[in-house]
Amino acid sequence: MKVALYSLVHDEISLKIVTEIVAFFASKGAGIQVEKELLQHIPNTDATPFDSHANLDPRTAVFFAVGGDGTVLRALHYIRESKIPLIGVNTGRLGFLATIQPEEMEAMLHDIVAKNYVTEERSILEIKTTPAVAELNEFPLALNEISLSRENTTSMVTINTQVNDAYVNVYWADGLVVATPTGSTGYSLSSGGPIIAPEAKSLVLTPIAPHNLNVRPLVVADDVEIKINVEGRGDSHLISLDTRLFSVPMNTTITIQKARNPIVFVRSNTHGFFDTLRNKLLWGQDKRN
Repeated sequence: MKVALYSLVHDEISLKIVTEIVAFFASKGAGIQVEKELLQHIPNTDATPFDSHANLDPRTAVFFAVGGDGTVLRALHYIRESKIPLIGVNTGRLGFLATIQPEEMEAMLHDIVAKNYVTEERSILEIKTTPAVAELNEFPLALNEISLSRENTTSMVTINTQVNDAYVNVYWADGLVVATPTGSTGYSLSSGGPIIAPEAKSLVLTPIAPHNLNVRPLVVADDVEIKINVEGRGDSHLISLDTRLFSVPMNTTITIQKARNPIVFVRSNTHGFFDTLRNKLLWGQDKRN
């Protein structure tokens, strides 16, 4: 069995948990890879380093991301479309993607060895631009959402949007979020978008502060091609892919579609999506229930 671990190095609680996970799998004789910078903070280990998706062993059984939801999102940089199962151990605040709490970790480690867990496939997004933007092409994937927004101006932008070459709308707004079901509980939700169950084969287009009373979020099938052009008073606008932010010229043609392969999440048999909604977002909380 092979496992890999990634975490930010500035959090003592995360480092303690990573050290415990490494010790556990070392006692089981498992092969262990640890992200290169993180490995420097883990004492007494024979783990091997990785610093990119290219030298992450594709035979890895489970990839541990220890931290908050941002750490889970950054783990995608290493996993990409390899379909290596990902599990998040929460040492952050909300922990919507990092579903395993520190007090649950020991039991979960034994469940992983016994293969007593559930896997879920989650769709991810891929972006292409014309003309090409080199920074985006190096890693064009996002798990939660791809968003487009104004840059260095308080003026609205106009966002011309097509789905499968059919005209949808010109949004007069601060921006537009294109989210997966996984990302529907993130930026899209904060902008008034719907909650979408992870297994739904859908994407949602959610405008950010639209200056129009009759423009609302739009749910589309996840096998469509979404084409977007942004215009405005500035020379450029912003594109964010989860936690990464890029500046691109106005009138760049942006094409967004579902990536070929999903990302695979590992979760406990006792944790489901609706449990997470109730426990983390207090969804449906009512004193009458």
